[in-house]
Amino acid sequence: MAGVAPFSDDTPRTPGAGSIAGMVEALRLVDHHCHGVVRAPLERRAFESMLCEAAAPGRWHGSLFDTHVGIAVRRLCAPVLDLAPHAEPDEYLERRAELGVDEVAGRLLRAAGISEFLVDTGFHPEQLTTPDVLAAYAGGTAREVVRLERVAEETIAVCSAGTFAQECRARLGDAARTAIAFKSIAAYRVGLDLAPERPSDAAVFTAAARWASGVAAGKPIRLADETLIRFLIWTAIDLGLPIQFHVGYGDADINLARADPSLLTPLLRATADRGVPIMLLHNYPFHRHAGYLAQVFDHVFVDVGLAVHNVGRGGAARVLAELLELAPFGSVLFSTDAYGLPELFHVSAVRFRDALATVVEEQVARGDWSEDDAMRIARTIGSENATRAYRLYQ
Repeated sequence: MAGVAPFSDDTPRTPGAGSIAGMVEALRLVDHHCHGVVRAPLERRAFESMLCEAAAPGRWHGSLFDTHVGIAVRRLCAPVLDLAPHAEPDEYLERRAELGVDEVAGRLLRAAGISEFLVDTGFHPEQLTTPDVLAAYAGGTAREVVRLERVAEETIAVCSAGTFAQECRARLGDAARTAIAFKSIAAYRVGLDLAPERPSDAAVFTAAARWASGVAAGKPIRLADETLIRFLIWTAIDLGLPIQFHVGYGDADINLARADPSLLTPLLRATADRGVPIMLLHNYPFHRHAGYLAQVFDHVFVDVGLAVHNVGRGGAARVLAELLELAPFGSVLFSTDAYGLPELFHVSAVRFRDALATVVEEQVARGDWSEDDAMRIARTIGSENATRAYRLYQ
C-alpha cells in the first residue's frame, strides 16, 4: 500500500566474518545493571507479568505476549529452546517447563554473550538468584549493586532515630567493601527533583524521627523522604563508588513526569568535582535529555537499557541513535535491566547488538565514520566504558 512502510524483517542478522556486524555480534558485553532470575516454575500469567512493566495481563490490554518483547521472546528465544521461531506462547511455556528452569536459564544466558553482570540485589532478592548463581548460568562473572533505600529500610527497622545516621553510614561502609556500585530509586520514592545540598545532621535526625514514628504506628517501612534519600546519596558519594539512578520508564509506581533526568541537574553540578561516576539508567523517553547531561557533565554515564527490548527492533536502533546524538561515546553503556526471566537477557542483548550495528554501519555507509572508528566505538559502548567507570579491572 502506498505510503505505508512494511514491517521490518525480524530475522536476526547473519553477519559475515570481518564485518562490523560480525564484530558487534562477537562482542562480550558488560551488563552494568540487571537483576537475578526466578528459579521457581512459572505458569503463564506469572511469566507474562515479568515480560514488561505492566503488572500482569489485563482485561483490556490482553496478553503481554502481544507486545514487542513478548513477540521477541517467541522469535528469538524459542530457537534456543529447540523450537521453531514464533512458537505459540503455550508451546513455548510447555517446552520451558519440560527443560526445567536451570537448563532454560543456562541456555539463554549463555546465548546472550554477556561476560559480566552488575546485579541490583535490592528488589525481591528472596525470589531471585544471587549474583554468583546468575553468573554461573552464563559462564561469566558478577558483582553486586547495593540499593541505598533498602539499606535504610533495614536500618530503621532495628535502630532508633538517634542512631539511624551512624548505623546507616556503617552499613553502607561495610557494603562498599564488596559492592561494585550503589543505586537509588529516588525516582520512584520522591522524584528526581532533589535539592543538591547535603542535609544537616539535625535535618536527618528530624526526618528519621518522623519516619520511625510512622513505622511504630504501623505504616509500611518504605522510605519516601527526600531528606533521607539525599543523606543516602551523599553518604554513598563519600564512599566513592559509582551511583546508579533509575530514570524514566518504569512500572505504575512511578510518576513519569518526576523521573526526567534533567531534574537531577542541580545535584549533578554539586557532585561534578567528587570523582564519582553517576549512572543514569534506562532514561526512556527522556534519553535525549540524558544524552545532553552526559555531554555537559563528565561524570555522567547513560544507557537505554529496559527500553531496548521493549520498543522493538526498529525502535531500539532509533532510541540508541537518539541517545548518541549528544552523548559522548565514552559515556554510553549497555544494560538489560532484566528481572526474573532469563529470556530478557537474551532478547535485550540481541536487540542491543542489532541496534548498535545498525547505528554504526549507517555512519560508515554515509562516509562519516571509518570502519575502524565504528568498531572502536562499538567496543567502547559494549564493554570498555563500563570497565573504566566501575573499575572492573581491579
